[in-house]
Amino acid sequence: MINIKTLVLSFCALVFHTSILASSDKPNVLFIAVDDLVPRLGVYGDKLAKSPHIDRMAARGTTFLHAQCQYPVCGPSRASIMSGLRPESAGVLDLKTKWREANPNIVSLPQYLKEHGYFTTGTGKIYDYRCVDNLEIMDKESWSEAFSFRPGLSSKDVEQIGKAEANQKRKNIEGYTYKYSKVAAAPINKLVDFRDYRVAQEGIKRMRERAAADEPFFLAVGFAKPHLPFYAPKKYWDLYKRDQFEIHPFQKQAAGNSGRGYGKSSELRVYEGIPKEGEATDFSPQLQKELIHGYYACVSYIDFLVGMLTDELKRLKLDDNTIIILWGDHGFHLGDHGQWAKNTSFEQAARAPLIIVDPRQSSPGTKSKSPAEFTDVFPTLCDLIGLPKPDFLQGESLAPVLEDPKAKPREGAVTIRKGWKDIGYSVRNERYRYIEWVHTETKKVIGRDLFDYQKDPDETQNQAMNPEYTKVLEDMTKILHNDSAGLKLLQESLKLYF
Repeated sequence: MINIKTLVLSFCALVFHTSILASSDKPNVLFIAVDDLVPRLGVYGDKLAKSPHIDRMAARGTTFLHAQCQYPVCGPSRASIMSGLRPESAGVLDLKTKWREANPNIVSLPQYLKEHGYFTTGTGKIYDYRCVDNLEIMDKESWSEAFSFRPGLSSKDVEQIGKAEANQKRKNIEGYTYKYSKVAAAPINKLVDFRDYRVAQEGIKRMRERAAADEPFFLAVGFAKPHLPFYAPKKYWDLYKRDQFEIHPFQKQAAGNSGRGYGKSSELRVYEGIPKEGEATDFSPQLQKELIHGYYACVSYIDFLVGMLTDELKRLKLDDNTIIILWGDHGFHLGDHGQWAKNTSFEQAARAPLIIVDPRQSSPGTKSKSPAEFTDVFPTLCDLIGLPKPDFLQGESLAPVLEDPKAKPREGAVTIRKGWKDIGYSVRNERYRYIEWVHTETKKVIGRDLFDYQKDPDETQNQAMNPEYTKVLEDMTKILHNDSAGLKLLQESLKLYF
């Protein structure tokens, strides 16, 4: 439930932003997506991470410490943030469903802004290309001009070296042949040979084009790293020493767990040098440290590219009239629970960075423990820009949190994960995570997990059956059940059994 203080703050925030917009142009939006980014950033308290550009950007805005993606896989997660709908309502729970076929009534965030006077443009990975029309168009309805998914070789270059060779060169760049290299850095060290660098360049090009235009712009820039394989220029590997890293201390399943929600780390196993079978806990400490080193190198590389964008924004004198939203589509396991990559129901897969910068906010550089979903981004932008919020949205506006980091627009943030014959509905608040597993055929609850992050940050013990947590279990269950918008199977379960 939303309390009175939050309602008052929400009204004040809306009046504040609307009053400014009455006497000035609508703000631009720089929308930065980072694939597989867990909060291994300085602003999130990571003492090893070298992320000065993102940290500096965050000092102008609000960092959400407990933001949750709505599905721990890129296709459903991206469909959710871009629609303001939870995955079952968006219609995407995998990496193959086309969202406008699953939900013909869907309206994307950039599409809505375009309908309200914004010029919308983008480059890189914003949607998962498998869930929209195709990777080159990247959802036609969303953009005012042609999208640029993979800026790279020019048509002139293709003519000179031949189409087949050009395609092979594209695949070889950054290890897209699905081979994990065991060297300490990618064999490619020219920045222009890295796709994400070219994405940043394309983003800057489009930013410059829009700087001279009359209408406000929504510019989406999506980076592929730190997604596997962990290729980054040698410079960013050299920022770290291998012996700085420690393997995760807890590499088992939680005691007393429901037996659900774990993955097989299969995404990692297709690369050279990775055991194809066995437990992920069988990975040698040396291999684990190399993987962690590579992940951090990619994070620092992306930080540099984010700096390129924000520096250009300032150079163009757009920084005082541009809202910046940086988000990672989901988290990433680096050995905890014996898990690697994503697609689990646990903290390291569900939690992802969310940083919102509004140059007009009165409390810059704040950090909030308030629960936040990625569905909240759509309504938040509506409030900050001064547009009416569509009735179909399933998120809550986070605009009050930008004025008061203690504001709580929602009691908990929900993540779902579909298993073989179940869906796990996970709700996270400031201290706890509760997961309710519902069978897809019987609609019965077939498992519960409860974790206390204050006492057990590594999720080593499921407390759902612990009598000392009876009241906590009841409270978290209520939070989940009272906020079931778009959670279709859960709603069916509640109708049948409650």
